[in-house]
Amino acid sequence: MGTRGDLVRAINAGAAAGRERQPVTVCPYPPGDLRRSAWVRGYAKARPLDDEAAD
Repeated sequence: MGTRGDLVRAINAGAAAGRERQPVTVCPYPPGDLRRSAWVRGYAKARPLDDEAAD
């Protein structure tokens, strides 16, 4: 599990990875960890879709 601060940091780290177009496999949290879900949520929100990348 994680505290609220840990979850916010995970979302921000995931968003940074998404903006840098890193592969989703760089997530540092293990399966079943709430921070992993938060990281993926941040990643998905920040990563541009393929058709948006051309803009």
